Amino acid sequence: MRKPNKYLLILLVTVAGYVLVEYYKPKPLDWKATYENDDKIPFGTQALYELLPGVVQLANVKTVRLPVYNFLTETKPAGRSNYLFICRDLNIDGNDQKQLLAYVRRGNNVFISAYDLPDSLCSVLGFKATVKESGKADSTLRQNFVNPQLTKASGYNFFHDDGRNFLTINNNKQITVLGRNARKEPVFIRFVYGKGQFFIHNLPLAFTNYYVLSPKTSDYAFKALSYLPALPTYWDEYQKQGRFDEDQQSILRYIWSQPALNWAYYLVVFGLIFYALFAGKRTQRIIPVVEPPQNTSLDFVKTVGRLYFQQGDHDNLTRKQIQYFLADIREQYGLTTTVLDNEFAETLARKSSTSLAETDELVRLLRNAQKSVSLSEFDLITLNAAIERFKTGIYGI
Repeated sequence: MRKPNKYLLILLVTVAGYVLVEYYKPKPLDWKATYENDDKIPFGTQALYELLPGVVQLANVKTVRLPVYNFLTETKPAGRSNYLFICRDLNIDGNDQKQLLAYVRRGNNVFISAYDLPDSLCSVLGFKATVKESGKADSTLRQNFVNPQLTKASGYNFFHDDGRNFLTINNNKQITVLGRNARKEPVFIRFVYGKGQFFIHNLPLAFTNYYVLSPKTSDYAFKALSYLPALPTYWDEYQKQGRFDEDQQSILRYIWSQPALNWAYYLVVFGLIFYALFAGKRTQRIIPVVEPPQNTSLDFVKTVGRLYFQQGDHDNLTRKQIQYFLADIREQYGLTTTVLDNEFAETLARKSSTSLAETDELVRLLRNAQKSVSLSEFDLITLNAAIERFKTGIYGI
């Protein structure tokens, strides 16, 4: 029995070991800020979403996967409620904002924690979301509440935040500052609008898993949300995950949600594009089928012959035959066929290497046919036979 190749075995063991190491090694920590309520990564919000009902006594927390306008016009929440937004950027259009303002005016509450807020909403509520220059960023800047019952002596430090964001109030008496940073700049405000309230907070990172589960900052998010009354609460996920939840994921959405499958998808797409570009050039083009030219001379001669035979025009056919034969003599031997005399017969016999007697007979028949007023069928047959004998003598047919 043939022994296995030891080098091949070493290669297989190495490959298998590499695959096992890659499969079982710990995955690198993902520090991307998603703020999604089903993300367990540091800057997801799963911990807050799951703890919220029990800690803040919001027994009824529902996820919303619709735009603000669609949710408030189509679903129409019954009774008073809270609407909670925790996201990087709050992206709402004019219709969304109009419905959101009407929702609060009727006695409901909206809590927004985002870095980037629409200028139109800020203008209506009387504040600005300001961002300082990068050179003035301070990741050690501490945050704290204004309410003495919520204030922490050492403050709260969210060191992953760059500390450049704060709120500027335009002397609006309806706005109450609920939280400030160490520079005394407002970072958390309340605005009474109609029968309801807007709570504006500009540090959404404080509500993520990392800081909710950290002992030093775990109570900050719940203290901020404690300003909401104990009412049914709607948690917005449309700003972060769009309309579709996990049960409505299509194949492509699942592929795009997985980094490895995402890379594989793009690799296949670009591979097919490159294949189409380069393989298409290398493939031989279709060779068109070219039909060989057909010799229709014989068919033409037969057609003409049948035409003359059916009409019985022997005189015309004989003269045509004489005309074509003399043209062939002129072209082949360079002779003048104007005068068909003995000198012409001798020259033709010499150049065609035929007997003088046979050539004399042919020239005589040609000369008589040219002089005749009308030629009969017999004349045609006699002359044709003489021409065929002359050609047979030349070509040896």
